[in-house]
Amino acid sequence: MKRAFTILSMVIFGGMLVYNCEPDPDSLGEQLFLDGAANGKEIAYDVTAYNIDNNDSIRTDASKLGLATLGAFSESQFGMQKASYYTQLRLPAYDPDFGTNPTVDSVVLVIKPTYASDSITTTTDENYIYPDGSVPAKKVVNTYPATKYGRTKFNGGNLTVKVEEVTEFLNGYSDIAYSNKVYGSGQELGTKTFNGKVSSVVLTKDSDNSQLFSSEVGFRIPLSASFFKTKIIDKKGQPELKDVASFIRYFRGLKLSVTESNGYLVQFSPSTVELIMYYKSTDTGATTSTQKKYAFSVGNGNAHIGNYEYNRAGSALESAPAPNTATGDARLYAQGMGGNSIGIKFPKATIDSLKKLYQKNKAAIISAKIRMYTDKTTFDNRLKKPTILTIVQKDIDDKGKPTTNFTQDLLLLSVTPNFAYIKAYDLDKNLSYYDFTVTQSIKDIVEAGVDYSNKYFKIDMGNFLSSSTGTTLAGYQFTSRPFALDRAVFVGSDPSSENKIQLIVTYGTK
Repeated sequence: MKRAFTILSMVIFGGMLVYNCEPDPDSLGEQLFLDGAANGKEIAYDVTAYNIDNNDSIRTDASKLGLATLGAFSESQFGMQKASYYTQLRLPAYDPDFGTNPTVDSVVLVIKPTYASDSITTTTDENYIYPDGSVPAKKVVNTYPATKYGRTKFNGGNLTVKVEEVTEFLNGYSDIAYSNKVYGSGQELGTKTFNGKVSSVVLTKDSDNSQLFSSEVGFRIPLSASFFKTKIIDKKGQPELKDVASFIRYFRGLKLSVTESNGYLVQFSPSTVELIMYYKSTDTGATTSTQKKYAFSVGNGNAHIGNYEYNRAGSALESAPAPNTATGDARLYAQGMGGNSIGIKFPKATIDSLKKLYQKNKAAIISAKIRMYTDKTTFDNRLKKPTILTIVQKDIDDKGKPTTNFTQDLLLLSVTPNFAYIKAYDLDKNLSYYDFTVTQSIKDIVEAGVDYSNKYFKIDMGNFLSSSTGTTLAGYQFTSRPFALDRAVFVGSDPSSENKIQLIVTYGTK
C-alpha cells in the first residue's frame, strides 16, 4: 500500500493533466520504436460500453462535499436537477454572555460562490451615510460574476435563495449522509434574489478615512433578527447554550435552497460560510449600549450535506433502454452528483483477436486506449465540456468479493514521462473525444493471461482528489464526483456510428 501511494504521488503532476494534442505511444512501449526496431501499427477493436444507474444518489456528507451546490437546472437530455444544502452551526464559545438588555439589529448569512476574479466592476458612493450614528462615509463595492453552470440568462439570471431552520438532527461531521435524503425544515428565516453576481463592500469614514465596515466577496442573505433574539439571545444561561451536544440538538441547522426549478447551479465552499449576528447591549459598568458582532461557527467541524433532487420526466435519459451489459448501449449518459456512470468491458472476440495477433505475429502492445466521443447530435449545446473524468477498475477477488482499485496504468505507469491516464481533445468543438489509457490492463490480459471475465472499468464525472499533504492521491474512492456539475452524452456501442466507443491498440512487430 505504501508503495502504491509513493507511485501515485507522481500522478498529480503527470497523470492528472489533460492534454489537447495528438495521441502518442505510451512510454511503456516506446523502446520498440528506437533505431527502427519495430513498425508500429494501430487498429481499433470493439468494447462493450453500458450505462450504470446510480439511482440518483451519492454520499454527500462533510467528508465528501468539497463544494456545496445551490440552484436548479433543466435540459432535455438529463431532465431537471435541483441542489440544496444543509449545514449545522455551533457557538464560538458556550454559555455566552450577551451583556445587559441585548437587542438584535440584524443577522446575515454569507456564502461565497466561486467567481471570475479577473472580471471586476467597481462602484463608488462618495455620499453614503453609515446608518449607525448617521456617519458620512464612502462606500466602495467590487462586483464579480459568479461561476455558473446551466441556463445563466433564464429568468433574467435570477435565483430566489431561501433559508430555513432545520427541524431534524443532522448527526455529526463524520456520519454518512446521502444526497437523496430530505431532512425536515420549518420556519423560513430569510430569502433574497441572487442575480448571478457576488461582491465585496468597504465603508470608510469621511472624517479620518478609518474603516467602518468591510466584507469579503460573497452573497449576503439577511435573516430574521427576531428569530435569533428568541432562539439565541433569550436563551442566555439556559441548558441549550451550555455545550455543543445540547446546542446542535436544539438549533439543528440551516437549509439553503432555491424556489425555481430551472436556471443554473453555483458552488461554494462549506468551510467559508459565515453567520453573523449584529446586536447592541450594555457592558458591565457602562451606561450606554454598544454595537457588537457575534460570529457563529458554521465551517469546519459541522455536518454539511448536499441534497440533490432529480426529475427525469420527458428526458432522453428517462426514455433510454435499460442498461445492456451484454452488448452495450448506443448512448452513454454520464452525470456527476449521483447521476449515471459508464461501464466498459472487453468482449471475448476483442481479446481473442489480440491474443492471436500476439501469439502468431509476435506483436507487442505498445499502447492501448479506450476512445470515447461525445454525441454531437444529442449533446449539441453551450454547456462546458468536462475536462477530466475518473476511471477505476472493478473485478471479483479469489474469495468472490467485488473489488475496486485504480487502473493498473495508474498504479504502475504513472512514473513514466508524460504519462496521462486521460487525454481530452477538441473540447471547444461540438465533437470532442477522450482517450483513457489502459495499456497495462490489456498487456496483462493478452500477454500474461490475466483473467478478465469479471473485470470492467467504471468511468465517472469528476477528478481524483489529492491527500491532505497534496503529494499523493487520497485513494480511488476519493473523487469530486459528489459535487461535479458536469454531464455529457457519449456514443456507446453503436455499430451504426463511426464515432462508436472503441479500444485503440498500437502494436509493434519485429
